[in-house]
Amino acid sequence: MKKPAALSVAILVVCVFTFFLPRPASAAPKGYLFIIGGGERDAPLMKRYGDLTAKFGTGKVVIFTMASSVPQEVGPDLVKEFTGLGMKDVVYYQLTHDDAMKPDSAKILDGAGGIWFAGGDQARLTAALLDTPIHKRMFELYDQGCVIGGTSAGAAVMSEVMITGDEKRTEGKEGTWEVIWGDDVIHTRGFGFIKAAVIDQHFVVRRRLNRLIATIIENPRLVGVGIDESTAVLVRPDGKYEVLGESQVLIFDARRARTFRVPAPDKRLGVQGMTLNVLLPGDVYDPASGKVTAR
Repeated sequence: MKKPAALSVAILVVCVFTFFLPRPASAAPKGYLFIIGGGERDAPLMKRYGDLTAKFGTGKVVIFTMASSVPQEVGPDLVKEFTGLGMKDVVYYQLTHDDAMKPDSAKILDGAGGIWFAGGDQARLTAALLDTPIHKRMFELYDQGCVIGGTSAGAAVMSEVMITGDEKRTEGKEGTWEVIWGDDVIHTRGFGFIKAAVIDQHFVVRRRLNRLIATIIENPRLVGVGIDESTAVLVRPDGKYEVLGESQVLIFDARRARTFRVPAPDKRLGVQGMTLNVLLPGDVYDPASGKVTAR
């Protein structure tokens, strides 16, 4: 039996309207990122990390020491530090990429309420864990409520675009960052827990403004987050960045910049309309709007 013409038109209208409705956004992670810019970290700062980890899973904390050049010293020291702050089940692992690629490798994260990346060389961490079953499991745990933290190199690995610390101008060696040039800052792929920003560390103490500014000018869709020593950015489930600790966090935002100037023949970069916020402990930054709620 044929459908009445009016009914057919009504069905068509409903289908077209439904097609153009906005798709529901994927749920934001329920976990936290606890990102420290390196240097000394006091007990209150790390107690906050421990308190958050205790709320998920069994509260176990899994430490990865691969960034360190002395992992057999760093691992036990971190276990002692964390247990001394009340984190009861703390273990550390020094893994190769082959170790992490084993099908059952992710079982070491069973029950984890927190994951911690020690400092050192961030490229060693990604070389060991990127695109492994452990990497995949970390994303699953973060989505569910786990706290993923790290310091120094362990901060740099958090973003998808990861600054390595090397510079082309110095022939791939550790950078001196005396210029704001195009095609100079060497970066690679990080773990990708943060996709809309790039993280830099030891920021104020080591005067790393030039390399982060250059990175943001060349990647204006990203927000630049420079975290000083003894200071943390807590990325909350609501997507906002809360500043903790003792010093400052600098936020560079060129997403609404009016004019970009591409590298001149001498490679110098230019931009107009990029904003800078210097945040203090207690301040909260909303990367979606670019606004700061002062403490």
